[in-house]
Amino acid sequence: MTLTQLKYAITVAGCRSMNEAAHELFISQPSLSASMKELEEETGIQIFRRTNRGISLTPQGEEFLGYARQVVEQYNLIETKYIDKTEVKKRFSVSMQHYTFAVDAFVEMVKQFGMDEYEFAVHEEKTYEVIEDVRDFKSEIGILYLNDFNKNVLNKLFNEYGLEFTPILTCGIYVYIWKGHPLADNKVITIEELEEYPCLSFEQGSNNSFYFAEEVLSTYQYKRLIKANDRATMLNLMVGLNGYTLCSGIICEGLNGDDYRAVKLDSDEDMTIGYIRRKDVELSPLGRKYLEEISRYKDKALK
Repeated sequence: MTLTQLKYAITVAGCRSMNEAAHELFISQPSLSASMKELEEETGIQIFRRTNRGISLTPQGEEFLGYARQVVEQYNLIETKYIDKTEVKKRFSVSMQHYTFAVDAFVEMVKQFGMDEYEFAVHEEKTYEVIEDVRDFKSEIGILYLNDFNKNVLNKLFNEYGLEFTPILTCGIYVYIWKGHPLADNKVITIEELEEYPCLSFEQGSNNSFYFAEEVLSTYQYKRLIKANDRATMLNLMVGLNGYTLCSGIICEGLNGDDYRAVKLDSDEDMTIGYIRRKDVELSPLGRKYLEEISRYKDKALK
């Protein structure tokens, strides 16, 4: 196995075509195919699934490529620092479901470390993409929730991918609405009172399983439902259509302002928000600092 083969495999996975990858790598297609076949024989796994529609990664291939990307990235860092003599910034990346307080914790961490010596990235994504990012070393930490409904399925996936989940806080379920909503002044809201208003849910793409939903009560048959891809659209729909979403109830007015309310849902359900990380990788100082910042929200969790 060579570094060149790892780079080839990463390119093939990105192009999803042996011909396109060969063109991008400036080598012949037969040479590239032979190199990938040799790599599969040496590792003893099938990395690529070849069909008439192109090339895709097998489950084993996805795991292998995660390690391959890490090896290539580390080599590039070594080359840059010791051969090109360029000062390399330390990197930290976190992926998360759409939690304002998780972004706020990231902001506070960046303020403390500064950006002169560090390169930061934050990804608000679909649930499965959060898991993939940590599995593939794109992010050191992933923030998501578990509850009685999804925990068995997600914990099984975590084990398959070599990940572990650690709880940060447990909270009740709240209805997130804008301050002009007809129900904004309620002390408690029932699910029946919400029937005439659109429920807003984050789109989960091809992994659109109830178990990957960011909102609890994902199997409930909502009378009106709108799916969206980003937080800004959600907030606009709350104001424009009196929409609502179900959330943790932790509001960060410093980021979203004071135009929104979290009202307790009349339900005994709760959710545990925590983080995932790779079992075989030690947390970096930046990772530990981020978890320290986000843990401050334990006291703000509403029951």
